[in-house]
Amino acid sequence: MLFAVKYIQTYTLFLTFDGMRGIKNIFWVVWRVWFYVLMAIPILIMFPFLVASILTESGYPYFFKMARIWSKFILFGMGFYYKIDKDQALEPDKSYMFVANHTSMVDIMLMLVTIRKPFVFVGKQELSKIPLFGFFYKRTCILVDRTSSRSKHGVFERAQKRINQGLSICIFPEGGVPDDESVLLDSFKDGAFRLAIDHQLPIVPITFGDNKKRFSYTFFSGSPGVLRVKVHTFIATEGKTMIDKNSLKDECWKLIHAQLLAFEKKK
Repeated sequence: MLFAVKYIQTYTLFLTFDGMRGIKNIFWVVWRVWFYVLMAIPILIMFPFLVASILTESGYPYFFKMARIWSKFILFGMGFYYKIDKDQALEPDKSYMFVANHTSMVDIMLMLVTIRKPFVFVGKQELSKIPLFGFFYKRTCILVDRTSSRSKHGVFERAQKRINQGLSICIFPEGGVPDDESVLLDSFKDGAFRLAIDHQLPIVPITFGDNKKRFSYTFFSGSPGVLRVKVHTFIATEGKTMIDKNSLKDECWKLIHAQLLAFEKKK
């Protein structure tokens, strides 16, 4: 009799747990689909103005302003709110190299709301295949095929053109999102630091503390909540040469890694 009672209790708990998991899965499916709906709505509303802003290179700052509106719409619509801590202010007449850790689709949106000064993303070519978003992505960003050395070399020429127009550059130096989500911060590729040295751009390290937790690439995961951002003190590259590339890369990695550990402790 006692065994039967314990069995019923265990089975009831299992059904309750299984039911809760089912409800969570439904929430995650609806929430993830809602993300793509939110991506599309402002693009459709602003479509004529977005197209007009990319017809000429001089129109990019107007496109950038609309991209920031698009980003805020998505973040707030998903139930995210952000807290940005900045160590230093950007100078309006200077170009910068922005680098940050990369763990989520919302990294792009959060970068756009964090930095008000117009910049251009250097990003992977695959994102240009996303319907509607990809149309503007491939016309406004510097795309790179990481399997092609020729494509990588072309990035430097296109970046030079953008910098000459007074724009800044943004690169996620991990080169992609690690398949293993237990990796706190993957090793950095050289590209961002080569560009920063070539063009003597100050490097602005940025740490995103909660993007992986809130909206990782794992489908059945995530939740609304805070997205913490730390914009670190800039790292000067004036007078630096390629001999200094690895030390700059290591300095940025250690800075962002230390901040991620600090964010982990403050959960």
